[in-house]
Amino acid sequence: MRLPAPPYTDEGPHALWHVSEDDAIELFAPHVSATATTVEPRVWAIDTRHLPLYWFPRDCPRATFWADAGTGAEDARLLHGALRVHAIEGAWLERVRGAHVVAYRLPETSFRPYPEAGGYWVSNGAVEPLELVELGDLLQLHATAQIELRIVPNLWPLWNTVTASTLEYSGMRLRNAAPAELAG
Repeated sequence: MRLPAPPYTDEGPHALWHVSEDDAIELFAPHVSATATTVEPRVWAIDTRHLPLYWFPRDCPRATFWADAGTGAEDARLLHGALRVHAIEGAWLERVRGAHVVAYRLPETSFRPYPEAGGYWVSNGAVEPLELVELGDLLQLHATAQIELRIVPNLWPLWNTVTASTLEYSGMRLRNAAPAELAG
């Protein structure tokens, strides 16, 4: 299992979360997601340490990365002094600014760690949320957490550099990014 991302300012205690733009979910039922590599129905959760990976509208493509003990000095320069970096394309900025995103705190009892990806947890049973938290201004969340948010014209040049480096990373919804050939 991968080591966790570094902590962020005002992280708070460990908990499990499901992030959504739907603020009316009363029960999370196991399902097979469109991007699943298994046919086993599951409810997915993310832990507090990795919650910032979801401080975006659902379909927003993003590249996130950080250093760990195995990161070389040359690759660490890609962070420009930040502990964590999240990057989005400028075309998504207004959607991020206007997004209404909530986090559901989930009970940990039925969840187990997902071994292929640090920070993710899965449950095979239906899960009733314990709490609904309005995330508010997503840009302010990044600023308060001291997570650098980079706005780039096209994610692919940065993503290709990061994935070829010794940095730890996570990319989401990259299929929604502008085509690489538009990077210029």
